[in-house]
Amino acid sequence: MILPHVARFLLWLGGWTVVGKVPNIRKAVLIAAPHTSNWDGFWAVVFKVYIGMDIRWFVKDSIFWFPLSMLLRINGAIPLNRKQAGSSVAQAIAAFDEHEDFYFGLAPEGTRSKTRGWKSGFYRIAEGANVPVVLGFLDYGNKQLGLGPAVTLTGDRGTDMAVIGSFYSSISGRWPEKTSPIELTR
Repeated sequence: MILPHVARFLLWLGGWTVVGKVPNIRKAVLIAAPHTSNWDGFWAVVFKVYIGMDIRWFVKDSIFWFPLSMLLRINGAIPLNRKQAGSSVAQAIAAFDEHEDFYFGLAPEGTRSKTRGWKSGFYRIAEGANVPVVLGFLDYGNKQLGLGPAVTLTGDRGTDMAVIGSFYSSISGRWPEKTSPIELTR
């Protein structure tokens, strides 16, 4: 298949080194952090194609217009109506129940701007689906992107976020000043 070769070329062209390996688990929430640039989504999709993982993620439904909608769906995007508050967590948990193998990816900061902390959706999805959280990253400082460890949540949000925060402590986003604190806001 030609797509992984194109992805490898794009990663090389961008100066990126891929770090880590695909986890040996059938289901997980994959988070990508820090999220400080519009380029993060592009590089995440290129990485996904390169490593050959079928990662699904929500994209606001307003950008599902032809022909972009075809490209988005082929690459794992699921349209999300952001006007229905709270439905995204339930929709993601239901998707885990419907599939034997399922990886769901998201950026827990939820935006490219600095916020008070991370949204708790990734945590609630992982808890509700009873799956681990795989720590994905885009480290612009070292030009590395990849997958770190899988974290099995304990239910103690403070302890779990300390473990997650420790992993991301040396990782730098494209715009470090936009990096949000690694703590749950809700």
